[in-house]
Amino acid sequence: MSDLLIFGFGYSGTAVARAAREAGFAVTVTSRDPATKMPVQDIQLIPFEGAEAAIAKATHLLVTAAPGEAGDPVLGRHADSIRAAKNLRWIGYFSTTGIYGDQNGGWVDEDTLPAPGSERTQRRVQAEEAWRIFPVAVDIFRLGGIYGPGRSMFDDLRAGTARRVVKPDHLFGRIHRDDIAYGVLVAMRRNAPPGVQIFNFCDDEPASSADVVVEAARLLGVAPPDPVPYVEAVAKMSPLARSFWSENRKVASAKTKARLGLTWRYPTYREGLRAIKEEEGGVVADNAPDPA
Repeated sequence: MSDLLIFGFGYSGTAVARAAREAGFAVTVTSRDPATKMPVQDIQLIPFEGAEAAIAKATHLLVTAAPGEAGDPVLGRHADSIRAAKNLRWIGYFSTTGIYGDQNGGWVDEDTLPAPGSERTQRRVQAEEAWRIFPVAVDIFRLGGIYGPGRSMFDDLRAGTARRVVKPDHLFGRIHRDDIAYGVLVAMRRNAPPGVQIFNFCDDEPASSADVVVEAARLLGVAPPDPVPYVEAVAKMSPLARSFWSENRKVASAKTKARLGLTWRYPTYREGLRAIKEEEGGVVADNAPDPA
């Protein structure tokens, strides 16, 4: 049996853990505070600080934790144990498409050189480089904006916090939580030789934030919030939100899909939102009029 160790029991890490367990992996996940996490059947939860035995046993290692000012937290604590892990044959690292920086709306792909525009994305590039040193298959997954059940525009609309910000020709790349789990599982199960591969996990249609708000409202059968020009909305944004909106790029994933032999289950936000609505048990309001 293959043993998967995941550093990070967050939103995407949990989805990968469940998918891997269903596929027959023995799965262990770490947490800084395991007592605060809900247990998941047949998935072992251990403290981050005490992961040495799990590292020694692991055949596959997935890192979902973001780097901090001191660098990658997993390498900072467990680099020696990972170097000594004799069973390890695959490492996966969750990065971000933010490392491509601002491309003035142009396209980037897996071979585009990083051009980080913030300290946060510079740290991501440094972490990617740090993981490249291990003599096994190392897959770096650059993720677009993550959404899925419990983390979608439906939640903002229901809470009354959704904003329909309009910035002409400004598009975002997204990836559904379940496509992340699906893609990682495909990557883990292939017989990859030692070396680094870059994969872009973004759906097939970069789209404006406003379009996603309108579609989510349509599926809920409610009126979308009034449009707000970006020049007005930016004054109320957090620094992190401003950094996202200050960059504009379209992310291609054709090479990723070809290399892994997959197609996204949710190729655009429309299929993704519909699936979320159905999973949540709600009625999709297909007969609702298109919002203005």
